[in-house]
Amino acid sequence: MLRGAAYVIDGDTIVIAKTQIRLFGIDAPELDHPFGKKAKWALVALCKGQTITAEITDVDDHGRTVAKCHLPDGRDLSAELVRQGLAIDWPKFSGGVYRDLETPDARKRLWLADARQKGRMHVWEQFEARRSGSNRP
Repeated sequence: MLRGAAYVIDGDTIVIAKTQIRLFGIDAPELDHPFGKKAKWALVALCKGQTITAEITDVDDHGRTVAKCHLPDGRDLSAELVRQGLAIDWPKFSGGVYRDLETPDARKRLWLADARQKGRMHVWEQFEARRSGSNRP
């Protein structure tokens, strides 16, 4: 268990006591994707001035610590971001615990995260290629 101030990296990643933590069970957009910065700043607003408690659950394929993170009042950071429509449930990792909290338009708004979850990486790659100005398919 880790406890302390959180430095926010992006919409689903924080650092507590020099440990990078991936929020359990959700997927938020990357910073350079639609709604990415909005997701990050929503997480900053939730964490600012708070002592966050991180209950470590796993280490992901990228070596990051995965944890269920809570505010002092008991609110789950993952649940709060999903409720705000700035992250979606990732059933592969959450078992679907946040799915009912998703806003009706979340998967449409966060279409790149949804595509990644469904293994449609060509959608992601096409977005990246268009954004970088490349003409690759």
